[in-house]
Amino acid sequence: MSDRICVGAIAGSYGVQGEVRLKSFTADAQAIADYGLLHTEDGTKTFDVTLNRPIKQGFVARLSGVATKEQADALKGTRLFADRDRLPSLPDDEFYHADLIGLPVFDTGGAELGHVKTVQNHGAGDLLEIHGPGLKATVLLPFTLQNVPTVDLTAGRIVADPPEGLFPE
Repeated sequence: MSDRICVGAIAGSYGVQGEVRLKSFTADAQAIADYGLLHTEDGTKTFDVTLNRPIKQGFVARLSGVATKEQADALKGTRLFADRDRLPSLPDDEFYHADLIGLPVFDTGGAELGHVKTVQNHGAGDLLEIHGPGLKATVLLPFTLQNVPTVDLTAGRIVADPPEGLFPE
């Protein structure tokens, strides 16, 4: 598990006063401003975030140290990370995507199916993208209790009961 979790991304500048268009990846979108200083992925920059107003697909926000349109433009595509200890603890049946990525996935018989490459959501629920040595292409496994009965972060493994035919025999 990493010490920081990606909570948002800068989609570009907004106007000419140094404001940015900010996408929030948090369950409560406005909570992104509640996690204290946010860091770039490499940790070289930190920002205090102030949300000014909602817009389509995010917020207009002010970042500390960003005063011009050019500075805001330069940050386009930057992912923002919060310290894990600033995030709320989750119920037993919820997980941060970052904690799932890289975990090995086993079937109910103990055979390894692969590793979680990404967690995707295209609107109908989370999908685990699984890749591994026996797979010609990655497999998208719906992340439901039926398909994934066990996620054991302590042991660092996922047990899956995938639908018939999803994985090659």
